[in-house]
Amino acid sequence: MKEKNEKKGLGNEAVYDARTLGTPKMLILGLQHLCAMFGATVVVPILVSGFGLPMSVQTTLLMAGLGTLLFHLCTKFKVPAFLGSSFAYLGGFSMVATLPAYEGMDPETKLAYALGGVVVAGLLYLVLALLFKLVGAKKVMRFFPPIVTGPIIILIGLNLAGSAVSQASQNWLLALLAIAVVVIANIWGKGMIKIIPILLGVVISTIVAALTGNMDFSAVHLAGFLGLQKFVLAKFDFSAIFVMAPIAIAAMMEHIGDISAISSTTGKNFIEDPGLHSTLMGDGLATSLAAMFGGPANTTYGENTGVLVLSKVYDPKVVRLAAYFAIFLSFSPKFDALVTSIPAAVIGGISFILYGMISAVGVRNIVENRVDLTKSRNLIIAAVIFVTGLGLPGVTFTIGSATITLTGMAIAAVAGVLLNAILPGNDYEFGTSAEADSSANLGAY
Repeated sequence: MKEKNEKKGLGNEAVYDARTLGTPKMLILGLQHLCAMFGATVVVPILVSGFGLPMSVQTTLLMAGLGTLLFHLCTKFKVPAFLGSSFAYLGGFSMVATLPAYEGMDPETKLAYALGGVVVAGLLYLVLALLFKLVGAKKVMRFFPPIVTGPIIILIGLNLAGSAVSQASQNWLLALLAIAVVVIANIWGKGMIKIIPILLGVVISTIVAALTGNMDFSAVHLAGFLGLQKFVLAKFDFSAIFVMAPIAIAAMMEHIGDISAISSTTGKNFIEDPGLHSTLMGDGLATSLAAMFGGPANTTYGENTGVLVLSKVYDPKVVRLAAYFAIFLSFSPKFDALVTSIPAAVIGGISFILYGMISAVGVRNIVENRVDLTKSRNLIIAAVIFVTGLGLPGVTFTIGSATITLTGMAIAAVAGVLLNAILPGNDYEFGTSAEADSSANLGAY
């Protein structure tokens, strides 16, 4: 009877144990999470390679899968998060590729030094994780209240919006088709159709693209079915470390925002249990592991949070299935070629929905935590975060022979934390009964 009731409410009620749906549906849901992360995850190594640093898509997939499993191990298998390639470090890779200190080096060596910087950046997560463990989440979270994390979550989605538009503009008909499939499946779909809108959007619009001659399969025909990943072992040099390590500031703030978003979406307080110290440790170790062997930095993925919002299936086992799929597919050059041949417009259309969902979750985080926006201090904090994160291209300064750039997102995060600490009237208390009452109704979105 319980299984019958779960199926009756499929797509309308929260599902915390996906086993009630049956193995076939769990596999399809895992595949949907794979599709959600795939576009952004494989784009990062493609862009890094465009800087002249040869990063492998297959290695990236392997490290995303292994990093996700490592994260779940560190978080006691409680948090339904997928770790994919981080966009935050792209500027750093670009800068390392053109550092005067590395002039004349072969591209693979430059990549190795950049990866060494990312390894150090990942280890910085452990420092903050230790702080959470020693001081306690309640004291530390006073510096990261909803008036800070909410706007940062909104910024994550808004900063990605340009990428979605750019990709969709390459073929608006395909992009609009992908959007339409997602909307129709999620709003009017029944049963299983309602909870796999992302997968349906990718598959249907890709089939249409193939039938209308908008896909190039030449690379697929040339690629082999099986092949090992190419590992590039990280090397360490202060010039690259000074470029890459500071980017961890923005990445860690995005992590806190993402965990807040996942908590808000699922109605479970992951900041308290298993705790931010556990999630930060998992994210940091996954980043260092990936970079050590030639992959980009990992990060908790907002795209998959969007899938959680749409499907209402919150079981971490489904996300781990996506990790297993990623590891398996990382051994297939032919699948790699097939996926990278999906038109950018299709990915852009899907991203329209997912990136917007990220920002919407940020708005909900502010509303459901009852942030008082009639207070001038709260308006000032939000205003500074938005304008800084959207308007500043970044700040560049030199330390010795290394040039360091802090992105607008990093500066916005730091500004929000500082303003919240300095301005009087900070009455936020982590773990209050009001917050608990608010969290109890989060699954209804």
